[in-house]
Amino acid sequence: MASQSEPLIQVTPDPERANSNTPNSSISEFTIMKNDVKNYLRKSCTVKNWRRKLPITIWLPKYKASYLLNDFVAGLTVGLTVIPQGLAYATVAKLPVQYGLYSAFMGCFVYCFLGTAKDITLGPTAIMSLMVSQFGGPINQYGFHDPIYAILLTFICGCIQLGMGIVHLGFLVNFISFPVISAFTTAAAITIGFGQVKHILGISYHHADSFIQDVEGVIENIKDTNLWDLLMAACCFVLLVLLKFLKSAITKVEDTAAEENEAVPIWKKIIWKFLWLIGTAKNAVVVITAALVAWSLVASGHGTMSHPFTLVGDIPGGLPPFEPPDFSDPSKNITSSNTVSELNVGIIIVPLVGFLESIAIGKAFARQNNYKIDTNQELIALGSANILGSFMSSYPVTGSFSRTAVNSQSGVKTPLGGVFTGTLIILALVLLTSWFKYIPEASLAAVIIVAVAQMIDFSVLKKLWKVCKLDLLPWFVTVILSLVLGIEIGIICGIGVDLLFILYRAARPKVQAVTREVLVIKLSNGIQYPSVDHITSSVVEYGLEEYEEQLIEPPKAVIVDCSNVFTVDYTTVQGMTELIYEYKKADVHLVFAGLEQSISEVFQKAEISGFTSYGSVEDAISAIVGEYGTQNNPKQKLLGSSSENRPYISNQKT
Repeated sequence: MASQSEPLIQVTPDPERANSNTPNSSISEFTIMKNDVKNYLRKSCTVKNWRRKLPITIWLPKYKASYLLNDFVAGLTVGLTVIPQGLAYATVAKLPVQYGLYSAFMGCFVYCFLGTAKDITLGPTAIMSLMVSQFGGPINQYGFHDPIYAILLTFICGCIQLGMGIVHLGFLVNFISFPVISAFTTAAAITIGFGQVKHILGISYHHADSFIQDVEGVIENIKDTNLWDLLMAACCFVLLVLLKFLKSAITKVEDTAAEENEAVPIWKKIIWKFLWLIGTAKNAVVVITAALVAWSLVASGHGTMSHPFTLVGDIPGGLPPFEPPDFSDPSKNITSSNTVSELNVGIIIVPLVGFLESIAIGKAFARQNNYKIDTNQELIALGSANILGSFMSSYPVTGSFSRTAVNSQSGVKTPLGGVFTGTLIILALVLLTSWFKYIPEASLAAVIIVAVAQMIDFSVLKKLWKVCKLDLLPWFVTVILSLVLGIEIGIICGIGVDLLFILYRAARPKVQAVTREVLVIKLSNGIQYPSVDHITSSVVEYGLEEYEEQLIEPPKAVIVDCSNVFTVDYTTVQGMTELIYEYKKADVHLVFAGLEQSISEVFQKAEISGFTSYGSVEDAISAIVGEYGTQNNPKQKLLGSSSENRPYISNQKT
């Protein structure tokens, strides 16, 4: 019992120690730091770690011949999906359509070597295309960005993502909350979808930088609607919906047969698989059908290249040259300083949004298919894909939810499926580009609108209302500002609101005053500089000011329960010094209890006069009761023996 009454640490100023020279301590700290660096390098240079940095060395030795057919079918199916999507998303990015395909194949090959998820497919996506349209530089007279800006953005984006992966900064995306992500996705889908209305109607207007400008452009020019384009879009919408239902119906029939262990003839399985493939490749089916209709009209002499449909037009064939991205183009009066300044905050937002989108998809399918992904390695894979992609005229890419779903449903076994996807895209660039000129813009717009419609999610509002109404604020801030001022302003402000919430909670932790035999003031979490003033004022209020207001003599001692405190900083030390001084002036002994050893050592090194610490609250209570007796509380009479073990919450402050 005597040992319980003695404080673990009781420090008073020691002038000799304060003025003494301690070179051995400095050498010891330097040695510890040097050993830490050595240990880190030793762990980083192991064969196991290098294999983790090149995941293909892990799954390839285990590859089975039976996997090849699954990967081939999945890769082919994804390829048939990405070709029309790539062409369509390039129009969202305000780039010539061929850049959608230039962006679609390099990520497939790179991810095969560096990716940790079997299902993810990298390539152009709706959201990244929207990002390029926002940050892709000035618009020319044809309504396109100069590709030099988009390609440079890809290179910078890749460098940032690769660097983040190397230094393990993948945790940064955790600071973007679900409400902000959901709101950003919804606003982006609405912006992208409405931006395609002009292609549905066959009208044109001045470049729009936001959803509001698109609305104004459509209203002003709707009188010029091309009925042929509108008819083509309507037919494409109907066909896309029918093919979607076809895929769902076939999947349901197959699942029912599997559950009932029904013996299905091989010919029926082949028909089911063929119909499923048609439904899965609905985008390709719709675009090819629309192009055939347009070609037949032109070939029969009933139309020209601009009538009756608005067509994509001629695009260059073959692969782009493999060369580093240009930072300038003197022939167009574009300098390196101009390119970077035109990209603006896009060089920060685009890498984060791309990584966030890819990781969200990867985690979802990893959970669904029972495997794990390495977020930092995913950053390395994504960054490498963007860097190498910029050498092939790609704009920034990330993981695609729709194509990853197709990949998973097609039964892909390994990332090798991406190689077949990339090969199919290269073949399309080499052999089929001369036919792309017949693709109606309305058909690509229909593909985009159907794809992004599923991204709009208002049902989350009901969940947020039930669970945490405060989360509705960043959701509405992000959506409204994204639609009114631009997608980049919306996400920045949404993240800003989230960070304000975090900072407020850090600066206003809960402080509880609990009466037992003595007054115990309990701190809820770490004491760091934003919360020091709030905590010190709360401790003074509960331990001194409440007694003064009630004209009651203050207690002889007060305990500060620090059992939940795991972090402190120098501002904390200063605050605790002032707190102890305030109590000392009032002739009240302030003691601390439950401090971790590392925290106690920090206070000990600070040599705070009058600092006293006990191992637990019970130890502190025993010591104080033994020395001063039980204490009075301004809101409760002294606890009797019959209620000693019943805690009483006298107050709580946040």
